[in-house]
Amino acid sequence: MPRIMTKDLIKVYKMGKSEVIALRGLDMDIENGELVAVQGPSGCGKTTLLNLIGGIDRPTAGRLEVDGVNLPDLSEADLVRHRRDAVGFVFQFFNLVPTLTAEENVQLPMRLAGLDGGKRESRTDELLSLIDMKKRANHRPDELSGGEQQRIAIAVALANDPPLILADEPTGELDTKTGQEVLDLMRRLNQELKKTLIVVTHDQRVAKIAHRILQIEDGRITGETKTG
Repeated sequence: MPRIMTKDLIKVYKMGKSEVIALRGLDMDIENGELVAVQGPSGCGKTTLLNLIGGIDRPTAGRLEVDGVNLPDLSEADLVRHRRDAVGFVFQFFNLVPTLTAEENVQLPMRLAGLDGGKRESRTDELLSLIDMKKRANHRPDELSGGEQQRIAIAVALANDPPLILADEPTGELDTKTGQEVLDLMRRLNQELKKTLIVVTHDQRVAKIAHRILQIEDGRITGETKTG
């Protein structure tokens, strides 16, 4: 189960002949089972931080441990396994495969992990029940509302039962009521399924579900608010 620790974490992007410093020695510690919100202005490094924790990108320097493993030390193959087995991603724009049904989208990560058909079907049924979407299982994303698509995206993130869920502006494309429903679902994932969640969001209602809110500015943690 993940305890996440960063020490002097630096990420520099090269843009032609210039450089953009996204993270400037960021220090952070998140315990197993926490639900932590990350907030800050656009361009402050929030999404970069999620991408590094999720193994989508590599830091330029510094230490980034997940469950005692320093991710920069991992091979590309090990990072693929980290993304597949240890982390679930939830994005603002859902990232569903448009030609697949809701059910097929949920099954896709399990297919990539080599899970056999019977177990895939059982797990998919379980997840669609969890998010109250069994009646929409055979609909494609363009036949679903934004809230329904985000629910399916959460089920996709949960497909391989990862201990860590990373969510980047999960309510950003949703109306007020639907956004609240997604936040309530994330609280359930934390409380009932014991998932560790890191949620990047501008949604101020996240204070009602998070244990802590971390503020990022200019690539560093500049403040912390305990909400529980």
